[in-house]
Amino acid sequence: MGEPVLQVTDLTKRFGKVTSVDGISFELPKGEILGLLGANGAGKTTAINMVLGIISPTAGRVEVFGKELSSARIPILRRMNFCSTYTQLPGNLRVWQNLKVFGKLYRVKNLIQRIDEVLEMLEISHLRNRVTGELSAGESTRLNLCKALMNRPELLLLDEPTASLDPDIADKVRKVVSRIREEENTTILYTSHNMRDVEEVCDRVIFMHKGKILFGGTTEEMLQHFEEESLEDVFIRVARGGDIENPRDLTPPAEADREEGV
Repeated sequence: MGEPVLQVTDLTKRFGKVTSVDGISFELPKGEILGLLGANGAGKTTAINMVLGIISPTAGRVEVFGKELSSARIPILRRMNFCSTYTQLPGNLRVWQNLKVFGKLYRVKNLIQRIDEVLEMLEISHLRNRVTGELSAGESTRLNLCKALMNRPELLLLDEPTASLDPDIADKVRKVVSRIREEENTTILYTSHNMRDVEEVCDRVIFMHKGKILFGGTTEEMLQHFEEESLEDVFIRVARGGDIENPRDLTPPAEADREEGV
């Protein structure tokens, strides 16, 4: 299978006496979409911020593209991108101007053409000249995703990309995510509270609870493990009780087979 695009090893973050992330480890192979699930306060955002290098871990390490993030952050980030519903682009710029700024930061070639491509991909070409601060919540969410796709990232981190979207637009966003993985072999770490997102786009999921990873596997394995009929039921059960006795091995199946000589 080759070297993973993202490898997190014993990652820990403490804020004073509070442990937000508690020794988590996982791998993300090239071209896979991995869902990072958990209730509010589970440690997902802190983990993502450490993968982005925004905050430094208390212990453990993050390796991206085979390099340690702490020693090669800038060249690594040029090959990555991030989208969150909860971040806002400068409101005084027009849509195309915001994309142009980020395109220049990422040294995007054929910049104007790429701006047109991502706007069309997310079906907001008609907003090209709109002032960003005048956009609706759903329009801003799609613009953030456009920004994240500008540099054709090899590793894409998506934090609640369908939040604030109506069901029709959310479905279109899920299709865009699946499309870029299929066409460009993009590797994606995907957080969401929308279980339909997880069911439709994620190959595997890991479930965090109180800073720890309590489960890793496919959605089908989750349902079997908990003997539940839906991921929403699983989510509620874990969020309320965190009652998983035996955390699953988080090694991707192909890697596990290779280690066992299969």
